[in-house]
Amino acid sequence: MLTAADATRMKWGKLSAKTRQSLPKEDFALPGKGEGPKGAGSGSYPIPDKKHARLALMYSKRNASSAEQETIKEKVAKKFPRLKNAYKKD
Repeated sequence: MLTAADATRMKWGKLSAKTRQSLPKEDFALPGKGEGPKGAGSGSYPIPDKKHARLALMYSKRNASSAEQETIKEKVAKKFPRLKNAYKKD
């Protein structure tokens, strides 16, 4: 359950580690990687809201492979269809 502080951080594009870990897998554009005591992890490129979806698209251009970028664009388009201009192909 999100606290008021967590909601405020999300509003400004910041997720605490605790909040990020509590997000469901559907709120991530890419699945978690790795192994360990907590399993594969929560995932990469969180998209719990429109602000984070835009950030995921922006950061994926810098850090993700072209295949990962396409996956991120698809997940954002599916979750937030009104962000038409944000996920247009370049």
